[in-house]
Amino acid sequence: MLDQLLQYDKDLFLFLNGLGTPTWDGFWMFMTKTKNSFPLYVLLLYLSYKNFGWKKTGVILVSVALLITCTDQLSNFFKYGIGRLRPCHDPEINGVMRLVKSYCGGQFGYFSAHAANSFGPATFFMVLFCGKVRYMGFILMIWACLVAYSRIYIGVHFPLDVLTGAIVGLLFGWLFAKLAIFAFQKTGT
Repeated sequence: MLDQLLQYDKDLFLFLNGLGTPTWDGFWMFMTKTKNSFPLYVLLLYLSYKNFGWKKTGVILVSVALLITCTDQLSNFFKYGIGRLRPCHDPEINGVMRLVKSYCGGQFGYFSAHAANSFGPATFFMVLFCGKVRYMGFILMIWACLVAYSRIYIGVHFPLDVLTGAIVGLLFGWLFAKLAIFAFQKTGT
């Protein structure tokens, strides 16, 4: 059963990764680089201050830092605990896939920290801004989906790696948003 699921995952990866073309490589490389999310994070910082003030923005910053630390470290725990090879390190498929970037990354890939670290903050701010900033949740989820898909496109994660990372990000983003809201109420900020 598990072997069949992993084979479907490889087949889906090869299909999705094979859709890539040099024309789109630059766009997907842009989407996969964490530093390119910086303008979005600056906007979220501004919107946090505008909607919640400085004290709550401080709680938000600490919450997001802890959120990303948790999802990132959990991803590392799973990568080394599970030991599933990245597609670009998998000898069964690395000769037939497209590796868009110049290097593959670490040996193991389950689950995608990029997916978790994009869906986590997206969910966090979607919960926090609910009813406050129109369309922000939609924009953040689209951004998270693009970042997550970029990992398949460039050849460093299987779809299951990305899906698991997205689910972990969604869960932790919701949890940390609820904790931040609780902290707002307890501190009276």
